[in-house]
Amino acid sequence: MPELPDIDVYVETLATRIIEQTLAQIRVSKPFLVRSVDPPLSAAHNKKVVALKRIGKRIAIGLEDELWLIVHLMIAGRLHWRKDSVSIGGKQQLAAFDFSCGTLLLTEAGTRKRASLHLVRGLEALHAHDPGGVEPLECDFALFSDRLLAENRTMKRALTNPRMFSGIGNAYSDEILHAARLSPVKLTSRLTGEERRRLFAATKSTLADARERLRAAAGGEVPGKVTAFREDMAVHGKFGKPCPDCNTSIARIRYKSNETNYCPACQTGGKILADRSLSRLLKDDWPDAL
Repeated sequence: MPELPDIDVYVETLATRIIEQTLAQIRVSKPFLVRSVDPPLSAAHNKKVVALKRIGKRIAIGLEDELWLIVHLMIAGRLHWRKDSVSIGGKQQLAAFDFSCGTLLLTEAGTRKRASLHLVRGLEALHAHDPGGVEPLECDFALFSDRLLAENRTMKRALTNPRMFSGIGNAYSDEILHAARLSPVKLTSRLTGEERRRLFAATKSTLADARERLRAAAGGEVPGKVTAFREDMAVHGKFGKPCPDCNTSIARIRYKSNETNYCPACQTGGKILADRSLSRLLKDDWPDAL
C-alpha cells in the first residue's frame, strides 16, 4: 500500500499539473470504485482544481464549490499521468480523470478490488474521511509520545494504526522499528523515555529520507512505479537476506496476508519471534534464539 512518502510525492507531482486546471470529466469503467452517491460524480465535471492534499493514505483533490474527490489506493491502486486521453477498457483500469492538459489514470492490479473514490462537499465531510492520526513529520515529541501511550499496543500495531499515526503502513513501520532498534512486538506501555525518543527520531528520519529518495527518483514526474518492496529498504521484504547493519538474516512474522520483517540481532536481543503459522506447525522444534 502506498504510504506517507509515496502519497506525498504523488500529491507534489500532481499539483504541478492539475492545480488551476479544469476537470472536464471523470470516466469510470468499474462501478465498484465509486463509494458515494451524493453529490453525484457528475457534479465534479467542469470544475477547476483549487487544492491537493494528503489525508492519511488518501489523496484529496479540492474542486470549486467546496467539492472534494477522495482517492484511496489501498494495496494495489496506482496513479499514472498521461499527456493524452486514454481508453479505460482493461481489467486494471478503473477510472480516468480528464483535464485539458492530460489524463490522470487510476489502475488497480490483482483480483481483490479495494481502491475507492468518494466525492463529498465541504470540509466537514472531508474531515470525516480522516482517521485522526497525528502527522509524524509535523508533530513534536510530546504529542508523539502522548499518542504512543494512549493505548497499550505492540509497536507494530501502534505505528500502523491510522487513528494514532497518519500515513504509516506495513513497510515503513518495519523500517522505522529497525532504525529505532525496537522489537515489533514490544508493548508501548513498556517503552522507556529513551526508547520513545529513539522511536520519535527514527520515525522522522526514516519517513523524511524515504520521501526525499522517492522525490529524487520521480524527477518531477508522477511516479510510474510505486512499490512497498524497495532495494534501499533495510528489512521490509528482505526475509532471509542479511541485515545491512549486522549481517544477521532478516526474520519475519506472518499473519494472513501481512508480514513483519525484523532483525533478531538488532531488534530483539537475538530472540526469534514466534511466527503465527510456521511456529504452530513446528511447535517444540521452533527455534527461540539465533
